[in-house]
Amino acid sequence: MAVGTVLVTGGTGYIGSFTTLALLENDYNVVIVDNLYNSSKVAVDRIELICGKRPLFYEVDVTNEAGLDEVFAKHPEIDSVIHFAALKAVGESGEIPLDYYRTNVGGSISLLRSMEKHNVTNIVFSSSATVYGDATRIPNMIPIPEHCPIEATNTYGRTKVMIEQVITDQIHAQRQKNQKAGKPFEQWNGALLRYFNPCGAHPSGIMGEDPQGVPYNLLPLLGKVATGEREKLLVFGDDYASKDGTAIRDYIHVLDLASGHLAALNYLREHKPGVRAWNLGSGRGSTVFEMIKAFSKVVGRDLPYEVVGRRQGDVLDLTANPARANEELHWKTKLTLEDACADLWRWVENNPRGYRQEPPSELLDALKASKHKN
Repeated sequence: MAVGTVLVTGGTGYIGSFTTLALLENDYNVVIVDNLYNSSKVAVDRIELICGKRPLFYEVDVTNEAGLDEVFAKHPEIDSVIHFAALKAVGESGEIPLDYYRTNVGGSISLLRSMEKHNVTNIVFSSSATVYGDATRIPNMIPIPEHCPIEATNTYGRTKVMIEQVITDQIHAQRQKNQKAGKPFEQWNGALLRYFNPCGAHPSGIMGEDPQGVPYNLLPLLGKVATGEREKLLVFGDDYASKDGTAIRDYIHVLDLASGHLAALNYLREHKPGVRAWNLGSGRGSTVFEMIKAFSKVVGRDLPYEVVGRRQGDVLDLTANPARANEELHWKTKLTLEDACADLWRWVENNPRGYRQEPPSELLDALKASKHKN
């Protein structure tokens, strides 16, 4: 018997697909909507290969309110939403801001309107640590706690700030309206999950990040350098006030991140907190050079890089203080940076074309064997 049914927007993307897997493994049913702009429908097959359950899939753009309405109408059992669908490249966001505002903010508004019409009352939102901007501007804010003032330094971050506000206003409005009418109101809840740098892949080696075009994140780029698809990694700035001059980030294994969404959803359903923000991070900061070293070690050779100028909108240090999620959600990261590097390398080495190829048969055989053992 399913615990509940969750609509996952952007559910074939990197974090969306791993969260879908975590939901299915924990007895939720899942309906995915995704426009496949930066993802592949093959992710649905891989999810099924790993857990033996298949999410339902609809190719719908999150800005298409009528399309969302159809999905909700077809599946009245949906009681919660986890919202990932968004454009997500910091650099690109400054070049095409209107696309980012239309998709990210406009899409979230379409989704919330559709949820209201169909009385779907819980939303877990994929926000970002970029909402904090440069937390070093305020004393004693590294590692970053949730009460750090919000001040995004780039267009992508500003879209996330706006969506957090839209969700907060909508949940408060629904609660007030129902309370005034003497109706139950506590079922309206939102989780704002601010996460740091997701990385890694599934330990089976058959599921991981498969960005279409040029990836913008450090580890997938290193993966492409390791497979020879890219000549070298560009390091944006080595003049930061860190121990080696490169920017500091908090890397979190995608499996840990997915379990954080599950924990947040369960918390909303059980505790009905209204709107609550949680940082999902490890609390450990690593510099770009440390990451290059860690990944090079797993690959077994030094990976070439070139230092270039800083990237617009980048900040020195984004390390999480995850104490609130540790305490309230009983969630903390279990996997290490080394795990993430090893899992990512297993994925890219065996699947250089990502989801545009079949995974090697020995990986599939190993997966089947591990299922029989369980």
